[in-house]
Amino acid sequence: MNIIVVGLSHHSAPIELREKLAFDANRIEEPLRELVSLPAVEEGIIVSTCNRVEVYAVTRDIAGGIAQIKRFLAEFHALPFDVVEPHLYGYHGEQAIRHVFRVTSSLDSMVVGEPQILGQVKAAYSYAAEYKTSGLILNRFLHKAFSVAKRIRTETRIASSAVSIAFAAVELAKKIFGDLSDKTVMLIGAGEMAELAAKHFVTAGVRDMLVANRTLVRGERLAAEFGGRAIRFDDLPDHLHKADIVLSSTGASSYIIGPREAAEVLRRRKLRPMFFIDIAVPRDIDPEVNGLENIYLYNTDDLQGVVENNLEQRRCEAQKAEEIVAGEIGQFAAWLASLEMVPTIIALRDRFDEVRRTELAKTLATWKNLSPDEQRRLESLTNAIINKLLHVPINVLKMPGQGNRTDLYLDALHSLFNLFPEMPGEDQGEPGESEE
Repeated sequence: MNIIVVGLSHHSAPIELREKLAFDANRIEEPLRELVSLPAVEEGIIVSTCNRVEVYAVTRDIAGGIAQIKRFLAEFHALPFDVVEPHLYGYHGEQAIRHVFRVTSSLDSMVVGEPQILGQVKAAYSYAAEYKTSGLILNRFLHKAFSVAKRIRTETRIASSAVSIAFAAVELAKKIFGDLSDKTVMLIGAGEMAELAAKHFVTAGVRDMLVANRTLVRGERLAAEFGGRAIRFDDLPDHLHKADIVLSSTGASSYIIGPREAAEVLRRRKLRPMFFIDIAVPRDIDPEVNGLENIYLYNTDDLQGVVENNLEQRRCEAQKAEEIVAGEIGQFAAWLASLEMVPTIIALRDRFDEVRRTELAKTLATWKNLSPDEQRRLESLTNAIINKLLHVPINVLKMPGQGNRTDLYLDALHSLFNLFPEMPGEDQGEPGESEE
């Protein structure tokens, strides 16, 4: 069995493409079931956040699995494959294990050390568990990844300071407005990112806070926690002009603020400057809004520069975290290899013994005059030959610290000796196998 990772992130794709490939958590059952219905995929999890869309899967066919998942990501969202494929990466073996450990530990995040990604991967795993698209291997793998993330947060200071996209947004607001004590903030959406932003804005001393959320009760709860006021989402146009800073993080499928609405807000504000922060994927605010005078619009990609200024203090701690990840990879890789090692060794012995017994029976059928003692000696001789032939390959399989070579040896043995002929795809190419 092999673990593979296929996806894209802020490292490989712009926000315009990431938002087109994003999956709706409220409708995740369909894509999960479609994912595990692919011929080469046996288990699967979909992780979809602002900064990444990734599939973690288990397969017996590495090339076929990666190719089929790449096609799945493009076709599920009705996007041309040749547009999506250049931005996709595919990892397998220890490279895939390392990647997921780094993702859950926030070492691969736009903001190293941010806490949101661990919760997001846990949520993705819970959906896969609910719809039974994860199994023995991914269950063990994700729990190990969560354990690695916890160890890193315990043993390093990688998350010791409040650095996140939300924090970067507040830092940028300070640069634009200076003192925030006379400013009003409006949060559109009341999710985890909005709550984190609210904490930072309160710490920065904003004067007032408005919260607009589709579920009024949730908006009221968040507003009450930070001494703000909740407004009905449908009443947003009547209150938008009151805000100096607007941070939007909803799950809307289309723009909720466009140039026309923004221009009307500016008119009511008598052209006083406004700062819009759009951290939603797909984006909540039409990029054309940025063309209006006295409006400053930033999205998650724009915040990268601000984030970089806050990362230096974490770089040494990140190096310690990378060392922890490196140490944990071998342990899980060894466990994964052991899943196939024992049945492969048993199957290899059975295959050799089957040949031995068949040929011995043919020989004994022609040697009618052999005594029972001679037959036993011949049996022992053939057994000894088989044991001698298998001694070295079995010891090599059991040898620790081989990394990806163990997978290569297992695959080679399966193919050379046809150890598991009942498994689909071992002797015949799966659909999509030629695409890689």
